[in-house]
Amino acid sequence: MHNKSYKTLIWLQWLTTALTVTAGVVSGEYFKPFNVSYDHRALIIDGQRRMLISAGIHYPRATPEMWPDLIAKSKEGGADVIQTYVFWSGHEPVREQYNFEGRYDLVKFVKLVGASGLYLHLRIGPYVCAEWNFGGFPVWLRDIPGIVFRTDNEQFKEEMKRFVKKIVDVMREESLFSWQGGPIIMLQIENEYGNIESSYGQKGKDYVKWAAKMAVGLGAGVPWVMCRQTDAPENIIDACNGYYCDGFKPNSNKKPVLWTENWDGWYTTWGGRLPHRPVEDLAFAVARFYQRGGSFQNYYMFFGGTNFGRTSGGPNYVTSYDYDAPIDEYGLLSQPKWGHLKDLHAAIKLCEPALVAAESAQYIKLGSMQEAHVYRGDNTSICSAFLANIDEHKTITVQFLGQSYTLPPWSVSILPDCKNVVFNTAKVVAQTSIKVVDFEPTSSAKSSGLEHLMIQTESPLVSDSWMTLKEPIGAWGDDSFTVQGILEHLNVTKDQTDYLWYITRVYVSDEDIAHWKENAITPSLKIDSTRDVVRIFINGQLIGSARGDWVKVVQKVELKQGYNDVMLLSETVGLQNYGAFLEKDGAGFKGQIILTGFKNGDVNLTYSQWTYQVGLKGEFQKIYANDNDESSGWTSLTHDKVPSILTWYKTHFDSPGGKDPVVLDMSSMGKGQAWVNGHHIGRYWTLVAPKDGCQETCNYRGAYNSDKCQTNCGKPTQIWYHIPRSWLKSSDNLLVLFEETGGNPFEISVKTVSVETVCAHVSEDYYPPVKTWSQSSYINGELFADQLNPVMELQCEDGYTIESIDFASYGTPQGRCQSFSTGSCHAPTSTSILTKACEGKNSCKVEVSNSVFGDPCPRTVKTLAVEARCKPSSSTTSWYTGLSEI
Repeated sequence: MHNKSYKTLIWLQWLTTALTVTAGVVSGEYFKPFNVSYDHRALIIDGQRRMLISAGIHYPRATPEMWPDLIAKSKEGGADVIQTYVFWSGHEPVREQYNFEGRYDLVKFVKLVGASGLYLHLRIGPYVCAEWNFGGFPVWLRDIPGIVFRTDNEQFKEEMKRFVKKIVDVMREESLFSWQGGPIIMLQIENEYGNIESSYGQKGKDYVKWAAKMAVGLGAGVPWVMCRQTDAPENIIDACNGYYCDGFKPNSNKKPVLWTENWDGWYTTWGGRLPHRPVEDLAFAVARFYQRGGSFQNYYMFFGGTNFGRTSGGPNYVTSYDYDAPIDEYGLLSQPKWGHLKDLHAAIKLCEPALVAAESAQYIKLGSMQEAHVYRGDNTSICSAFLANIDEHKTITVQFLGQSYTLPPWSVSILPDCKNVVFNTAKVVAQTSIKVVDFEPTSSAKSSGLEHLMIQTESPLVSDSWMTLKEPIGAWGDDSFTVQGILEHLNVTKDQTDYLWYITRVYVSDEDIAHWKENAITPSLKIDSTRDVVRIFINGQLIGSARGDWVKVVQKVELKQGYNDVMLLSETVGLQNYGAFLEKDGAGFKGQIILTGFKNGDVNLTYSQWTYQVGLKGEFQKIYANDNDESSGWTSLTHDKVPSILTWYKTHFDSPGGKDPVVLDMSSMGKGQAWVNGHHIGRYWTLVAPKDGCQETCNYRGAYNSDKCQTNCGKPTQIWYHIPRSWLKSSDNLLVLFEETGGNPFEISVKTVSVETVCAHVSEDYYPPVKTWSQSSYINGELFADQLNPVMELQCEDGYTIESIDFASYGTPQGRCQSFSTGSCHAPTSTSILTKACEGKNSCKVEVSNSVFGDPCPRTVKTLAVEARCKPSSSTTSWYTGLSEI
């Protein structure tokens, strides 16, 4: 047998053994019970070191009906592990009243992960940050007398231990730890505490030791980690979070190098641009991590999802938590990110036997900014290498073990056998998928027989018939109360609502009116500090608004002679989720509230009698969850009644046909909240991003930060709001909105998200598909690396087929997806070859070589560029009924 083939066979035999552990599902167990430990090199799973790829998925940011598909796509993308936080605020909304239902059915989620043959990393925290409201803490926690969060404080430690123990006990009772045959291989206590530890002095250091001892003492039987915690105790693994972690070393040479958060994108704020991280840079960061001794890496996020309800943190984080992740907010693959990472993961797995066999890498300097790391086992025939070029500008050819290798800038080449390159992080073979948000005929539309054409006379608008209901301005309920002084917002609302009315009354004399006229003075209302939004009403009329994070407000006001009502509507838009002393971070107003310009001096309202009204009347009546028009006072909406502030709207709509994800286009609205069939799909706000700061093209080379590759300048940050299919009926869905600032509900539309265009751009000097290295023809010595060619692959989403090839050129094509053009060199058979190979199929493959297309320009490196259009394979509607209980 050829030597290269023999080594490949060794790799495959090793992988088969490892995957047997992963895939085995024994009666009543997801795995045969196994132990998890670690040494300086890696986690040890059932006695074997492992190189592990982890995919971050937060279960409450999707519906249970979405979980199986998300887990399956993560596994197909090469993940070994699913990682999630545990969300205390969702599981214990009321002290000692626990919730493990619906999107918070953690047990079900963990069991689905186990049933898929994947492991689970459970990050209990219980502080999670996660851009989640209040960092995952339940707001009732701040009301415990004497409590100080995340320090050596007895009240906090008692509550924290009780919740962490609850989660560990539930997991143990359900037999979900590895030693019980479950998928949980690792836990986390605390979260990025090292970033703020110094704020607490010695008590912070003592708290770290206490948290570690408490966690280990619960007897979970698997390793615990702390991230960003350089003083993690000896029995806790300290791990890295960041865009790059290849230089990270734990605080003990007995611990492996773990990367708990690889930020593959970034979160978004209302009125902000949309961040994107290029996959070439992301792959470079991952390859460098394993090259330099890393053994466990988790994508934060692999699927980001949606901040349903009022769960988004902040302040001012948007409802979408897409995060530019490999799987988008709706559960569709983001290409080329998902596909390129899948190829990377396959290449790393080919290196795993050498990576786990070696105690450390052999370092070889190849140039001023080029280096190799070589991993060999005791059996020197097992050898894998990573060649890196960290130069941001130049392509460099290096010499390694007697052969020449060309390395693009800011890239890593992976050689599983120390000889043949199977993957380079800068060479993206994976397709690009272009998604469209468009109108899809409703599920009640009719088909016209054989042509499968949808007869559709409906408008994409949700409805031309709306009902409306005005929300009272000011106090509306028997539970309003009056006290002297300004109360802190959260102390009053307990975060049961975004809204709190502050109402007082001020007297204006004839002398004041005369003073203003004589001196051309307009009085002003001054607020020392407020967050996140305040709306100012005088005598029932909106006169101004302000937004920001503890900003000063000065608003001119018009007052009449006699008594004037000053009404302030304070709003939260997600509670602070990061920083020290969160329990002290409130909302509403700080400092003084003063009316200026009066004849006898300023009027200080700070210590006046204030009436407080918590929430909205419509919220209290739950009008979003019932459909009773008469009892609530709903009336028909006419076009002349829009826009209108502080107004409820409702209508009914039919669901779009098919299985594509469904969204509401809310671009015609202002700010508010939306419910579908009683499900709170989140806050909406059409704040527009700055006009500048975006890049038409993104250069992947060089260190990434969240400002580097931004898009969506001059447009609303978010206009599409996800409605999970499982929340919809085929027809007569109830949509209820609360609109604060004035919008036009008649222009709201319901749409679907689908992949309409797929493109590929593959050069003949790219590498063959990574999976080729495990094919039997290669193992048997019938096929060698120098005989293999790259392959272009296209695939539509499930249920779609390739309708047409809109562009194809083998030669020197120019441009990019949706703007390709032929260059000076072009094979005339390109379109016919692609059409024959691809049309009418869900997926297709074409070898990129002269043997397929001929050679249109000898001595020139040729590229195949293709653009194809996908269409539904059938117009018949299929309804997703969910999944059976596990």
